Amino acid sequence: MKITASDLRALLPGKVSAQWPLGERFVQGLRHGSMSVEFYAPVDVDPQTPHSQDELYFIHSGTGVLMIAGEAHAFAPGTCLLVAAGVEHRFENFSPDFSTWVVFWGPAGGES
Repeated sequence: MKITASDLRALLPGKVSAQWPLGERFVQGLRHGSMSVEFYAPVDVDPQTPHSQDELYFIHSGTGVLMIAGEAHAFAPGTCLLVAAGVEHRFENFSPDFSTWVVFWGPAGGES
């Protein structure tokens, strides 16, 4: 299995919804068992809510801050960030070129 950031970026924006009035800013690239890999590139605002699985963010491009449970974590390309299942988090003050790989895995509720 193989996918590239440019392949996935070309699929954005995705479908329009109440949460994503200009179209979804994420697209799934790979899936195997409980693991899925997405590419995420929000514009201006990050409207996401907590997820049911643990997740890793591998910053692909851009800079900004990931707020995790009220704590600020600055990032740049090459940064890896962990967010446990159910934890409030949001990207803030991110540059216009921001994009990240997202890896979800494990059971609903996360691993201990």
